[in-house]
Amino acid sequence: MNSTTLPEGVVAAADIRMGSGRSRKFVGQEHGADVSYFYVENQPGEGPGLHWHPYSETWVVLEGTARITRAGESFDAVAGDTATVAAYVPHGFVNAGTGVLRILCIHASAIMIQTFLDED
Repeated sequence: MNSTTLPEGVVAAADIRMGSGRSRKFVGQEHGADVSYFYVENQPGEGPGLHWHPYSETWVVLEGTARITRAGESFDAVAGDTATVAAYVPHGFVNAGTGVLRILCIHASAIMIQTFLDED
C-alpha cells in the first residue's frame, strides 16, 4: 500500500499497479466508484486477446496507435481518439505502433468481468 496519506477518494498509482510495469487496474467497487478501468502501457505487438464483458467498454488512446478489433472488424485508433464497444461484443486491441501504447480502458461497471474467447 501507499505509505503517504492521501485524501479520501484518491488512489495512489502504486496501490493499483499490475506487476512491475506501469499498467494499473482500478476496480471501482473497491473505491466507492461506479466504473472501473485499466490504464495500460503496452510495447509494440502487445495487447489482450479477444474477450467480452456484460457491459460496455470505452477506450481512450493517450499515446501511440491501438489496433482495435471489435466484432471481427479491425481499425486503428491514435492518440486523442476514443472508441467504444457494446456489451457482449468480442473485442481486443494490440499496440500497432513502434513506440509505447498508453490507453485507458474504461469499464461501465463497478466490478470487472472479462470472458476470454479461448476460455469459452
